[in-house]
Amino acid sequence: MTAEYVTVVCDEVPKDVILLDSGTRPLDVTQVVRRLTGLSLRRSKVLVGQAPVVILDGIPEETAEAAATALRDAGAQAETRQRPEPHAADAFPHDPERR
Repeated sequence: MTAEYVTVVCDEVPKDVILLDSGTRPLDVTQVVRRLTGLSLRRSKVLVGQAPVVILDGIPEETAEAAATALRDAGAQAETRQRPEPHAADAFPHDPERR
């Protein structure tokens, strides 16, 4: 029996949206976070208060850029980051041959 390996090439790299600082208008930023995430007003306010924090993770680049722009328009400091690739050892945590 032969083993076949397939390499998948993905053009779309998932991005994370990071809220770095809520700025001078935290209530406006909270409303944007609420709209983007679907969280309640209370949970959005808590999330904004914990900055720097990941607001959205693993989303397409265009969506991430739009979300970061919406946060910036509300007065926040926000950025998008490429998701880090998992290490091989983390992919198989219970495989003793990998360690």
